[in-house]
Amino acid sequence: MATTNAAPRARRNSSISAAAPAATAARVGTSGRTFNIVAGIVLVVFAIVWLIPSLFALKTSLSDNGTAALGATNILSNWNPTLHSYATLFQAGDIWNWYLASGITSVITAILTVLFASMAAFALSRLKFRGQNLAFLLIILGIMIPGQVLIVPIFQELGAVNLLNTYWSVIFPQVPAVIAVFIFKQFFDGIPRELEEAARIDGANIWKVYWSVILPLSRPVIAAVTILTFVGVWNNLLLPLFVLSNPNLMTIPVGLATVQGSFGQRYADIQAGAMLAALPLIILYLAFQRQIVEGVTGSGLKG
Repeated sequence: MATTNAAPRARRNSSISAAAPAATAARVGTSGRTFNIVAGIVLVVFAIVWLIPSLFALKTSLSDNGTAALGATNILSNWNPTLHSYATLFQAGDIWNWYLASGITSVITAILTVLFASMAAFALSRLKFRGQNLAFLLIILGIMIPGQVLIVPIFQELGAVNLLNTYWSVIFPQVPAVIAVFIFKQFFDGIPRELEEAARIDGANIWKVYWSVILPLSRPVIAAVTILTFVGVWNNLLLPLFVLSNPNLMTIPVGLATVQGSFGQRYADIQAGAMLAALPLIILYLAFQRQIVEGVTGSGLKG
């Protein structure tokens, strides 16, 4: 009789134990869907919050200066777009020179930053030398120094070597990018050392390991640092404003500052200039957003 009663109890217990994981999985699935819905709503709200100022700037640039001067209500209620402000900038402003100056300084700075930052990060990540940790600590401490504090010393140094009013006065001070060294080092630390050891067995020296093994594996982070540096140099106003006085060498931010000064309260012209300045960066990000994300998060290297 005891044996007969034990069998149904065992079947009930097994049924309960089998149902428990299913119930837990259902609860986890429900909570996961709830989290995804909430996260999606938050992302949409943040996207709208970030897009509203950009859309308003675009709407202002497509209005005439008289309407723009009357305030936001008139700008939003006027649905007669005009390209007059853009035409004014192309005719009266030297925007092509600004584009050229910004392009030259941004491209050269990005190339030099990637080269020197990756070399410094390679030394800190893959080589062993006395004072290595101290060197890395001092480099990281550079993040805490605001760039504005260094403007006067940089100006004096550039004046001492006769580099003021040249593209190099904008390029050289921005090449030593501490954050670029940090990003490269973190990425290099994740590269398996077996690859480096195999290259050394094949007779590769330090330079060969850096150039032929490490850099080809670092394409995502190279792309990310290149684009981030390009954007930072393109948007930099303070340094070019101090070291450049030649109108033919003005970058986009400096040129827009002069437009604002000469146009006074002509908000439509100012916003049109801002949209033209941001357009290359928007295109650049849309083209390389995957590389930026992979490089910064360090997920470009698998395995």
